[in-house]
Amino acid sequence: QLQASGGGLVQAGGSLRLSCVASGRTFSSLGMGWFRQAPGKEREFAAAISRSGDSTYYGDSVKGRFTISRDNAKNTMFLQMNSLKPEDTAVYYCAAYSSGRSRYTSPRWYEYDYWGQGTKVTVSS
Repeated sequence: QLQASGGGLVQAGGSLRLSCVASGRTFSSLGMGWFRQAPGKEREFAAAISRSGDSTYYGDSVKGRFTISRDNAKNTMFLQMNSLKPEDTAVYYCAAYSSGRSRYTSPRWYEYDYWGQGTKVTVSS
Protein backbone atom coordinates (compact mmCIF):
# COMPACT_ATOMS: atom_id res chain seq x y z
CA GLN A 1 0.00 0.00 0.00
CA LEU A 2 1.24 3.46 -0.91
CA GLN A 3 0.10 6.68 0.73
CA ALA A 4 1.00 9.98 -0.90
CA SER A 5 0.78 13.33 0.84
CA GLY A 6 2.13 16.87 0.74
CA GLY A 7 0.12 18.39 -2.07
CA GLY A 8 -1.51 21.77 -1.83
CA LEU A 9 -1.84 25.23 -3.30
CA VAL A 10 1.31 27.21 -4.01
CA GLN A 11 2.20 30.27 -6.04
CA ALA A 12 4.32 30.03 -9.14
CA GLY A 13 7.99 29.94 -8.22
CA GLY A 14 7.27 28.26 -4.91
CA SER A 15 8.14 24.82 -3.60
CA LEU A 16 6.40 21.75 -2.27
CA ARG A 17 7.63 18.43 -0.95
CA LEU A 18 5.61 15.32 -1.59
CA SER A 19 5.97 12.17 0.47
CA CYS A 20 4.98 8.59 -0.23
CA VAL A 21 4.93 6.04 2.56
CA ALA A 22 4.90 2.35 1.66
CA SER A 23 3.60 -0.48 3.80
CA GLY A 24 3.13 -4.19 3.33
CA ARG A 25 6.23 -4.71 1.20
CA THR A 26 9.95 -4.73 1.75
CA PHE A 27 10.56 -1.14 0.79
CA SER A 28 14.16 -1.64 -0.27
CA SER A 29 13.05 -4.19 -2.89
CA LEU A 30 10.83 -1.64 -4.66
CA GLY A 31 11.75 0.60 -7.52
CA MET A 32 9.60 3.71 -7.24
CA GLY A 33 8.41 6.70 -9.17
CA TRP A 34 6.15 9.71 -9.39
CA PHE A 35 3.63 10.28 -12.14
CA ARG A 36 1.19 13.11 -12.59
CA GLN A 37 -2.05 13.72 -14.40
CA ALA A 38 -3.48 17.12 -15.18
CA PRO A 39 -7.18 17.60 -15.92
CA GLY A 40 -7.98 16.44 -19.43
CA LYS A 41 -4.47 15.16 -20.03
CA GLU A 42 -2.77 11.80 -20.06
CA ARG A 43 -0.69 10.49 -17.21
CA GLU A 44 2.84 11.83 -17.39
CA PHE A 45 6.05 10.47 -15.94
CA ALA A 46 7.79 12.84 -13.53
CA ALA A 47 10.61 11.01 -11.77
CA ALA A 48 11.88 7.57 -10.81
CA ILE A 49 14.34 6.19 -8.32
CA SER A 50 15.96 2.79 -8.07
CA ARG A 51 15.41 0.53 -5.10
CA SER A 52 18.90 1.35 -3.85
CA GLY A 53 18.41 5.07 -4.33
CA ASP A 54 21.60 5.29 -6.36
CA SER A 55 19.90 5.93 -9.68
CA THR A 56 17.33 8.55 -10.58
CA TYR A 57 15.60 9.53 -13.79
CA TYR A 58 13.48 12.57 -14.62
CA GLY A 59 10.98 13.58 -17.20
CA ASP A 60 12.04 16.47 -19.39
CA SER A 61 9.36 18.77 -18.03
CA VAL A 62 10.63 18.56 -14.45
CA LYS A 63 14.35 18.02 -14.94
CA GLY A 64 16.42 20.53 -13.01
CA ARG A 65 13.49 21.59 -10.82
CA PHE A 66 12.35 18.39 -9.10
CA THR A 67 14.41 16.01 -6.99
CA ILE A 68 13.36 12.49 -6.10
CA SER A 69 14.82 10.73 -3.08
CA ARG A 70 14.04 7.92 -0.68
CA ASP A 71 14.71 6.89 2.89
CA ASN A 72 14.64 3.11 3.04
CA ALA A 73 14.86 3.13 6.82
CA LYS A 74 11.58 5.07 6.97
CA ASN A 75 9.85 3.36 4.02
CA THR A 76 9.36 6.75 2.45
CA MET A 77 9.97 8.36 -0.92
CA PHE A 78 10.03 12.09 -1.54
CA LEU A 79 9.62 14.51 -4.40
CA GLN A 80 11.05 17.96 -3.78
CA MET A 81 9.48 20.34 -6.24
CA ASN A 82 11.06 23.75 -6.73
CA SER A 83 10.42 26.61 -9.13
CA LEU A 84 6.89 25.41 -9.61
CA LYS A 85 4.96 26.52 -12.66
CA PRO A 86 1.20 26.62 -13.33
CA GLU A 87 1.71 23.75 -15.78
CA ASP A 88 2.85 21.58 -12.88
CA THR A 89 -0.73 21.60 -11.61
CA ALA A 90 -1.88 17.98 -11.48
CA VAL A 91 -2.68 15.05 -9.25
CA TYR A 92 0.60 13.40 -8.35
CA TYR A 93 0.74 9.65 -7.89
CA CYS A 94 3.46 7.59 -6.32
CA ALA A 95 4.00 4.13 -7.70
CA ALA A 96 6.22 1.13 -7.09
CA TYR A 97 7.31 -2.15 -8.63
CA SER A 98 9.26 -5.13 -7.39
CA SER A 99 12.75 -4.79 -8.81
CA GLY A 100 15.41 -7.42 -9.21
CA ARG A 101 17.98 -4.84 -10.24
CA SER A 102 19.27 -2.46 -7.60
CA ARG A 103 19.94 0.48 -9.93
CA TYR A 104 17.08 0.12 -12.41
CA THR A 105 14.67 3.01 -12.92
CA SER A 106 11.61 3.11 -15.15
CA PRO A 107 9.60 5.93 -16.77
CA ARG A 108 6.98 3.43 -18.03
CA TRP A 109 3.75 3.43 -16.04
CA TYR A 110 2.87 -0.13 -17.08
CA GLU A 111 5.94 -1.48 -15.28
CA TYR A 112 4.56 -0.28 -11.96
CA ASP A 113 2.49 -2.74 -9.94
CA TYR A 114 1.40 -0.60 -7.01
CA TRP A 115 -0.15 2.85 -7.00
CA GLY A 116 -1.03 5.37 -4.33
CA GLN A 117 -4.22 7.40 -4.23
CA GLY A 118 -2.70 10.65 -5.47
CA THR A 119 -2.16 14.07 -3.94
CA LYS A 120 -3.28 17.25 -5.67
CA VAL A 121 -0.87 20.04 -6.47
CA THR A 122 -2.18 23.39 -7.65
CA VAL A 123 0.19 26.12 -8.78
CA SER A 124 -1.32 29.57 -9.18
CA SER A 125 0.09 32.17 -11.54
